[in-house]
Amino acid sequence: MSSDNLVKMANQIAHYFDSEPNRVLAVQGVRQHLQSFWTPAMRRQLLAWSEANGGEGLDPKVREALT
Repeated sequence: MSSDNLVKMANQIAHYFDSEPNRVLAVQGVRQHLQSFWTPAMRRQLLAWSEANGGEGLDPKVREALT
């Protein structure tokens, strides 16, 4: 899968949690979704892309969930 698609999907997941007033719970929700529904290869690819691009273009909740 292309990195652009992974970034788009990760940002969509993060936007789902925008209505969560507790940021910690929102980040945990993103992290849990990535752990539960993404393959390890998808997570590694997104993390590598994030590190190579300084996380630019990723929702801050996704960047935090990846750490």
